[in-house]
Amino acid sequence: MTSDDRIPTQPSCADDFDPDTLSAEEAEHRIEALIRPVGGCEKIAVRSTLNRTLAEDIVSTVNVPAHTNSAMDGYAVRSSDLPADDSTTMLTVIGTAWAGRPYHGSAQENQCVRIMTGAKMPEGADTVIMQEQVECVDNMLRVGAGHQPGQNVRRAGEDLAIGEVAVSAGKNISPAELGLFASLGIAEIKLARRLRVAFFSTGDELRSIGEPLAEGEIYDSNRYTLHGMLARLNVESLDMGVITDQRDAISEAFQYAASMADVVITTGGVSVGEADFIREILAETGTVDFWKLAIKPGRPLAFGTVNDALFFGLPGNPVAVMVTFYEFVQPALRRMMGQSDVRPARFKVPCQSRLRKRPGRMEFQRGRLKVADDGSLSVSRTGAQGSGMLSSMSTANCFIILPTASGSVEPGDVVYVEPFEGLV
Repeated sequence: MTSDDRIPTQPSCADDFDPDTLSAEEAEHRIEALIRPVGGCEKIAVRSTLNRTLAEDIVSTVNVPAHTNSAMDGYAVRSSDLPADDSTTMLTVIGTAWAGRPYHGSAQENQCVRIMTGAKMPEGADTVIMQEQVECVDNMLRVGAGHQPGQNVRRAGEDLAIGEVAVSAGKNISPAELGLFASLGIAEIKLARRLRVAFFSTGDELRSIGEPLAEGEIYDSNRYTLHGMLARLNVESLDMGVITDQRDAISEAFQYAASMADVVITTGGVSVGEADFIREILAETGTVDFWKLAIKPGRPLAFGTVNDALFFGLPGNPVAVMVTFYEFVQPALRRMMGQSDVRPARFKVPCQSRLRKRPGRMEFQRGRLKVADDGSLSVSRTGAQGSGMLSSMSTANCFIILPTASGSVEPGDVVYVEPFEGLV
């Protein structure tokens, strides 16, 4: 075959390298450059703040703990009465301090107070000896050596002092923060308003659950995946269903979505097919910053704006939808919510599988992290890695991340992993 007989080709998703694609890192920088936290705040009850974003610093108005108290059930003593060397001493038990019912007297020389966990330390006492480490007969306490002044005592304000920032603005509220707010006596918290996200799928072949399938048609799984990922972020989402591959229908959907939401997300329709109108319509109604990335799966990822809304056009393949959402959309949404910690954790572990790869694109293969009996971690691949195989995401618990310049991986090689737990 001569050179004149060869069929001219264009870069495609099957290529390992396309000079017109952006790196994942550059895409992250471009997305970050356009993001601004949404405006508006609201005050709501503490119990309803889980997975919301704190809008202002929470400053402690009380000491936590409020008073110096015992960390153990035992006896509150004066450190000056502790025996030295291997000797013992005898102390008189003069009363009992309970949590919520303090002892109101004062421990004098060679006196002590029976005390329960959480009870306020009596005046004069500064040390607690565990009840298991003493002998007590007829209100006389025999104490041995080996105890340290101040042991088993929690100081007032040692967790939080008055005027100290307890939780910083931008924190995604977890159960720990709920308890912390309650420990400060706070009933309502000021939060950033919930982000509004509209999403829809495109494609004449897509049908919703419950509809009969004709030849060549499939059920739309992407909207359900998106619904789940958005629900875990606790955003206010608007599911606009399936939009047919008609220019007017897609353009109208764009305009409606942008008028209702801060972010618009679509799946399908961003490649170079004849019916893939989204990228073209976006150029007319908004801006296109990029639409091809050097990653696998997920090469056709469009990013830009529609009116005042941010836009993400995700691929149509189910796994590519999840990869691009977790890696690019989710961090962007978290940043728009005002959160300060937006990137998932990555770390290195040995790989037990042989992974095929050629340099040119960053790959996100599905893996399963395992913990050995000795506590060491390793990862293995979850079977076939096709971008349409959603079952590979269901059986996986992490991404195996293979950098752009890397080649194939042999068993025993160290790879980066990104656990799904914590992706939210």
